[in-house]
Amino acid sequence: MPAVVVVGTQWGDEGKGKVTDFFAREADVVCRFQGGNNAGHTIVVNGEKFAFHLIPSGVLWNKELVIANGVVVDPYVLKREVETFTERFSRPNLWISDRANIITPYHRLLDGAEERLRGSASVGTTKRGIGPAYSDKIARHGIRMGDLLDPEALKQKVDMVVEIKNRLLAAYGLGEKIDAEALYRDLLGFGEFFAPMIRDTSALLNEALDSGKRVLFEGAQGTMLDVDWGTYPYTTSSNTIAGGACTGAGVGPTRINRVVGVAKAYTTRVGAGPLPTAIDGDLEEKIQKKGGEFGTTTGRRRRCGWLDLVVLKHAVRLSGITSLALTKIDVLGGLGDIKVAVRYEIDGEETDFFPGSISRVERAKPVYETLRGWPDMRPEEWRSLAKGGYEDLPGEVREYVSFIEKNTGAKVEMVSFGPDREDTLDLRGEDWWDVNR
Repeated sequence: MPAVVVVGTQWGDEGKGKVTDFFAREADVVCRFQGGNNAGHTIVVNGEKFAFHLIPSGVLWNKELVIANGVVVDPYVLKREVETFTERFSRPNLWISDRANIITPYHRLLDGAEERLRGSASVGTTKRGIGPAYSDKIARHGIRMGDLLDPEALKQKVDMVVEIKNRLLAAYGLGEKIDAEALYRDLLGFGEFFAPMIRDTSALLNEALDSGKRVLFEGAQGTMLDVDWGTYPYTTSSNTIAGGACTGAGVGPTRINRVVGVAKAYTTRVGAGPLPTAIDGDLEEKIQKKGGEFGTTTGRRRRCGWLDLVVLKHAVRLSGITSLALTKIDVLGGLGDIKVAVRYEIDGEETDFFPGSISRVERAKPVYETLRGWPDMRPEEWRSLAKGGYEDLPGEVREYVSFIEKNTGAKVEMVSFGPDREDTLDLRGEDWWDVNR
């Protein structure tokens, strides 16, 4: 029953899509366990770029795919993704949890309205309706995928919820109203389209594990966007850490054999909220352009900073990370000496634990150590390293990797130096999927 969870260790955008796709080649089932279409993952194969928002990364390997109960599903978006992929390739082998909550037009309207009313205190949401959908889930009047298969129960839910949401939209000063009958017709249509895919995915996943299949659990966003453990309130609305795979997919914690944390060689974040190791000026712009630091879903510019080991250790501890995949190591090439934050100084005291108070995070001053930088190389030079071994990496890169391993206690088992599948040095052993390893 080999099961592996892939999570982000920073503020998202670490390259989880590429890493999940790389592992998916060897997996039987790939499961997305939280988040919504606010998260995008990009996969590059032979120079061609594929961007997905809800369909799990294993789709390009024609694997069995699961969108689990912890995901909030925008059926308008998912239907387009399925149709687009089907036109280009074939119908994806996709299952959707009957317990997954649905994003509707009123969620998107409320998301935008709430952000506007926050004014200068806005949290930088994507306005995709993610937060309001999770709010409805917790408030126990969400609509779930399974409801689409029961027209009578669906009608009762839609009529009840739309009445509440229209009053709320009016209170927010919006002139728009949701037409309950039109929404009901839309949802019935989605029910017909998705009916062959909707099922109890917890049972499917546990049966797969019982039969010895390899199951890969794919997280969205990153540790620092976790609603409990991130830079709250500048977070997403779900649990992005590895424990979210258990509640978000319906598998027990004893099922998980390995947790891979994906870490960028530097740090980025998009949207509002503090970034303690932020870089300013021309150097940030250089990293941003070289690293293509613009969001897959929104196109928003990502702020850039030095690698933050306070954040990385926080992520390793919370998710029980057993190994790290280090991405975009090539982007730092040719920049000279490299800074790495090892502690924070807050109000005159040093700490290597990430604060729970956002005001303390905002006052945190990084304590840096400086490491030797490595030369810039052409993409084909980096790619050639994927055919060799660890010792073929530049000595300064090996020093950087060793410094990360020493300070986090997690072994780096993958080094990525480009967006393509081939731009990857795989340092795992042959028995990596072995549950007894």
